[in-house]
Amino acid sequence: MNNKSFMVFSGRASRYLAEKICAELNRPLGNLTVTEFADGEFEVCYEESIRGRDVFLVQSTFPNSDNLMELLLMIDAAKRASAHSICAVIPYFGWARQDRKSKPRVSIAAKLVADLLSVAGIDRVITMDLHADQEQGFFDVPVDHLYASTVVLPYIKSLNLPNLCIATPDVGGSKRAASYAKYLDCPMVLCNKSRKKANEVASMQIIGDVKDMDVILVDDIVDTAGTITKAADLIMSNGANSVRAIASHCIMSGPADKRVEKSALVEMVFTDSIPYRGKCAKVKELSVASMLAETIQRVMNNESISSQYLI
Repeated sequence: MNNKSFMVFSGRASRYLAEKICAELNRPLGNLTVTEFADGEFEVCYEESIRGRDVFLVQSTFPNSDNLMELLLMIDAAKRASAHSICAVIPYFGWARQDRKSKPRVSIAAKLVADLLSVAGIDRVITMDLHADQEQGFFDVPVDHLYASTVVLPYIKSLNLPNLCIATPDVGGSKRAASYAKYLDCPMVLCNKSRKKANEVASMQIIGDVKDMDVILVDDIVDTAGTITKAADLIMSNGANSVRAIASHCIMSGPADKRVEKSALVEMVFTDSIPYRGKCAKVKELSVASMLAETIQRVMNNESISSQYLI
C-alpha cells in the first residue's frame, strides 16, 4: 500500500463521522454521490478517479437496511473502478445481534452480512465493539476489531468519582465489565435479567453490593433502553450514590429517549458510531473519529493496531 494514494469516502449515514476522520487525517473526504430513483433504488458514483488507489469506505450499517445496501454498492463500484484495495470502515456493524441460531429455523444474519461484504469485494474490515468477538471469524478477510474503551476509559477517569463501581446490565457483558473494573481498579457488580420476549425485561436482580457506590453501567448497544434504565433504577433503589451508563453504540429506538429521561441515570454516554438524533438532555457523545483515523493511518503504514488499545 502506498500511503500517499489512499482515499476516504463515506456513505450518507456516516458522513458526519467521515468528515471528522478526514479532519484528523488532514486530507479531503472523497467525492461520492448517491442518486435516488422514484422507486426507492439508488445509484452510487465516485466523482473522481480511484484507479490504483487504496480506498476506505466509512459507513455504519444500522437500520434501515438501505445503509447496508449503500455500502455494498460503494464496494462494488470501487472494485469496478479498479481500486487497488477496498477497506470497509464500519463503526457499527448492524445485524450483529443475530450471531447464532437462538432457536430453530432462524437465520444467522451476522454471517450472511459478512458474506455479502466479502462477495461485494472488500479486502479488509475495520469495525468497533462487535456484539460478540467471535464474529470476526465470519469474515474471510482481515478484521481490525477496535474497542470503545480507548475513548471511554479516559472519560470515566475524568469524572473522578470517589466510590467508583462498574456494573453490567446483564451477565452477557460480564467480560467487558470485568476488563473495565480491572483497569480502573474498582469493584464490579452484575445485573441478572430474564426476558419474556425481545426488548422486554421480565425481572432483574443485582449480584453484588452497590450501597454508597458511584456506579457506571457499561454495555455495547442500547436499543429501547429498557434493560439499562431498569438496571439503573434497581441500582439506585439498592442504595447507590449515583448511576451512569456508557455504551458503544447509540441505537436508541422507540421509547428509549423517554425511558432514559425518566430514569435514575445521571447521564447516558455513547460514542458517535451511530448519529444520535434524539433530544434527551442526559445523552452525551464521545467521538471515535481520532481512533478510527489513527487505525487507518496504521493500516497504511503496516503498523501495529493492538498497541493503541487500553484493554
